[in-house]
Amino acid sequence: MTDAKYFTTTKKGEIFELKSELNSDKKEKKREAVKKVIASMTVGKDVSALFPDVVNCMQTDNLELKKLVYLYLMNYAKSQPDMAIMAVNTFVKDCEDPNPLIRALAVRTMGCIRVDKITEYLCEPLRKCLKDEDPYVRKTAAVCVAKLYDINAQLVEDQGFLDQLKDLLSDSNPMVVANAVAALSEINDSSPSGAPLVEMNAATINKLLTALNECTEWGQIFILDSLSNYNPKDEREAQSICERITHDSPMQMLPSCFPL
Repeated sequence: MTDAKYFTTTKKGEIFELKSELNSDKKEKKREAVKKVIASMTVGKDVSALFPDVVNCMQTDNLELKKLVYLYLMNYAKSQPDMAIMAVNTFVKDCEDPNPLIRALAVRTMGCIRVDKITEYLCEPLRKCLKDEDPYVRKTAAVCVAKLYDINAQLVEDQGFLDQLKDLLSDSNPMVVANAVAALSEINDSSPSGAPLVEMNAATINKLLTALNECTEWGQIFILDSLSNYNPKDEREAQSICERITHDSPMQMLPSCFPL
């Protein structure tokens, strides 16, 4: 018996059972049901019929359960856009949750759901998250701008998100700066005009260098790539930049600097 036949012969019974468990009054039973749904989805079973039942599980304070529900939504929202609208209110509510992990999870998921009908609802929560008091939320929102640009570039420009992204280059948190640089770089690569979104001047260079040695290797790559697009005004400035890059960084980064 092939896997396809196995899933076909058991699907109806399983779906009925899962639907009942997803609507259980017992939190633990509901969480276990969502885990079963995700497991089925992962191995290729079609559990899209459970969309409304899984969405009803979104309103929970349990982070593990919320992550699983959001994973389900990312997988099925595009194929069921009309039903995905059901999740919008909870998304918006979660973007204002006291827990920064939930706020970040909500804005990240909304950015990954490539459904036009949802995109318009993302703007206000995204605007707030870009100015969130928690750096984890801000850095997540920065990446979300790039995802939103890929879906609707005009919307991003009209809503002023590019300017907010540029403002994050001055953020006090180095990872926020790195994510803003990464997002701007991604947007720049897909921009029809091809014109640089950020003017690489002395002030911008200083902001990037300040963040460089305090962020992860991933962030350093994006910052170094941006720095490499800058033309120093003279040898002295080039030398100064290279010295700052290598001050607290591995020497192998030096080749990514500017030719002296």
